[in-house]
Amino acid sequence: MIRRVVIDRKALKYLSDLPEKSQRIIRDLCHALAEDPFPGQSGDKELLHLDFKLYRLHIGRSFTVFYQIREEEEQIRILEIMTIEKAHKLYKHFEG
Repeated sequence: MIRRVVIDRKALKYLSDLPEKSQRIIRDLCHALAEDPFPGQSGDKELLHLDFKLYRLHIGRSFTVFYQIREEEEQIRILEIMTIEKAHKLYKHFEG
């Protein structure tokens, strides 16, 4: 099943401020989630253990994308894109 990828406004703004090469890599990998969004298949994807289903995708050693899979809407929603360092701080916030 191919899902539609929707990038939230905040994530799109962050993406547009990055260098062109980083933008291209992140866009390509985000759009690849349309066919393969679940962890355990390919790529560095993980389901985070929170009160709701939130997934993360590491892109190289530089960026992290947080996303949700909305099966009923056949949609992948990109919620946030950030540096991997900022994402690791955010993990600690959720754990604590």
